[in-house]
Amino acid sequence: MKKLINGAGSVVADALRGIAAAHPGLRVDAENRIVVRAGGPSPGKVGLVSGGGSGHEPLHAGFVGYGMLDAACPGEVFTSPVPDQVIAASAAVHGGAGVLHVVKNYTGDVLNFQLAAELCAEEGMEVTSVLVDDDVAVRDSLHTAGRRGTGATVFVEKIAGALAETGAPLAEVARVAREVNTRSRSFGVALSACTTPASGKPTFELSEAEVELGIGIHGEPGRARAPMRDARELTGVALDAIHEDLPLSGDVLVMVNGMGGTPLIELYVAFAEVAGHLAERGARVARSLVGDYVTSLDMQGFSVTVCLLTDELTRLWDAPVETPALRWGR
Repeated sequence: MKKLINGAGSVVADALRGIAAAHPGLRVDAENRIVVRAGGPSPGKVGLVSGGGSGHEPLHAGFVGYGMLDAACPGEVFTSPVPDQVIAASAAVHGGAGVLHVVKNYTGDVLNFQLAAELCAEEGMEVTSVLVDDDVAVRDSLHTAGRRGTGATVFVEKIAGALAETGAPLAEVARVAREVNTRSRSFGVALSACTTPASGKPTFELSEAEVELGIGIHGEPGRARAPMRDARELTGVALDAIHEDLPLSGDVLVMVNGMGGTPLIELYVAFAEVAGHLAERGARVARSLVGDYVTSLDMQGFSVTVCLLTDELTRLWDAPVETPALRWGR
């Protein structure tokens, strides 16, 4: 295993030191292992908190900043954050208008955020949770009850974050977050496994001639193992699965996301094919992202996330954002 680390046990702590050094607009609380906006909570603004296992960067700490999250809780690699982290993050961003928890549908995340929300309520803090479950590949996987939460998390955080910046109440921010999730679907394909620092070996075996269709972001198995195919065929499999679950039409927001080890040139090849598949179905790519946004360490592969846009969602997507990983309009 070759990794740019000091040791398997210090990866997350060392990365948090790097985030603090690189981004003065963020504040890293090393003791509680949370990342928050510098300057403290904004009075009267709903605070947005999310989190999950490390290894998926830039999710979630890379999306802390104006127009998106107020705080992120990074757990150990592929391990949910503990309730104390979520409580500390919620308290740090609470400006009197309540806190929205954006939770990916993985059992550990769901349970720990739920417990944290209950404890926050006992302290007089109003907390609402929104579950992201956009992955159409499998239901009831190794780590979930129901669909997994993947790429739509970025859409939820951006669009709900934009609405929160306007001073909208907690119930309205939660409504929009849930609408984004309802209108979004994802599907991922792995060309190789990832290697966690603790294990030092690939999470599963995949030959040079095989791909995993419907992979999870922790290396969970997908729908099937299949022969390697070209970009047009692989993106077709992803779009067919999405379209079967959520018929695609009209204006759409599309993200072709790298899993951490795929060159950007290949992601653009994939995006060209995705745009072609969507046009064949009568859908128009109105907004797009191409790059690494929800990764799985060094996995080679990609995922496709599609959201059916409305005028409101498009306006909120276009609103200014300034985070380490996503920025425009300011």
